[in-house]
Amino acid sequence: MLEPGARRRILAVRLDNVGDLVMLSPALTALRCAWPTAEITLLTSPAGASVVPLLPAVDDVIVHRALWQDVAGGSGFDPAAETRFIERRRASRFDEAFVFTSFSQSPYGPAYAAFLAGVPRRVGESLEFGGALLTQQAPPLDPAAHQVDRNLHRLRSVGLAADDTRLRLALPNAAVAGADALLAGAGIGPGVPFLAVAPGASCPARRYPADRFASAAADVASRTGFPVVVLGAARERGLADAVAAAIPDGATSLAGRTTVAELAAVLARTSLLLGNDSGPMHLADAFGTPMVITFSGTDLESQWRPRHAPARLLRRATA
Repeated sequence: MLEPGARRRILAVRLDNVGDLVMLSPALTALRCAWPTAEITLLTSPAGASVVPLLPAVDDVIVHRALWQDVAGGSGFDPAAETRFIERRRASRFDEAFVFTSFSQSPYGPAYAAFLAGVPRRVGESLEFGGALLTQQAPPLDPAAHQVDRNLHRLRSVGLAADDTRLRLALPNAAVAGADALLAGAGIGPGVPFLAVAPGASCPARRYPADRFASAAADVASRTGFPVVVLGAARERGLADAVAAAIPDGATSLAGRTTVAELAAVLARTSLLLGNDSGPMHLADAFGTPMVITFSGTDLESQWRPRHAPARLLRRATA
């Protein structure tokens, strides 16, 4: 068992998308509770780094495009760059590395990097054999386990108290002010209920058709009288603008106009979210925002579904 209370330099590794970092927040909070005086550094992707302003348990962040997470194969052959990355991590003198992965990811790439960087204790989980790269390996969970539970399971495996599954995000004051200003520009003042639509997703298979999103939003708006805002990242601006334009009574697209923290602040005020299995779903779950979510056949609801906010998931059965 690792000793809670001792002064530590802890490296938490999660190189993934916005929703994955939101779901890591309970584990980061548990690490902070175990080591109140520790320096907790998050090693994450550029997308993951956008969530850091919402994660009060994190002291520092390392943004890295990791070779072991390169799906497209665009990293090229540059061993010298990998060596420089390792040497910079060695200089940090971390005591522990907690490697957080989904059911389908291997912890051994980041564990080997941590080993080469001189991190003496490396915690992770895998169904596969990886030699001594992990000094402490959590017993594998069922692949259908929720990602939040999977993260907390790694901590419990080394004796830490990690049972609170609530998503722990903190809204910066500047983000709240920015969100309020954007909503005011859409004619939505404080206390005014509104409908948010988030039609994007990182995976095309998860995107419900834009025209159907517009139809559903128009139906809800006509029944409730709610004004409509459409949300998304800058790369989703065309999609969001198309959805907004197709809503007969009009809608305001905020896609590409918010930081992730401001997006979270908008969702914290939202009366109802219509969206896909994507980052806004997880942000809404953190703030108890009611939602209706389409789930595609590429993922199991048990692994990613919202669990604390009122939610209705829509999916036809798939193999």
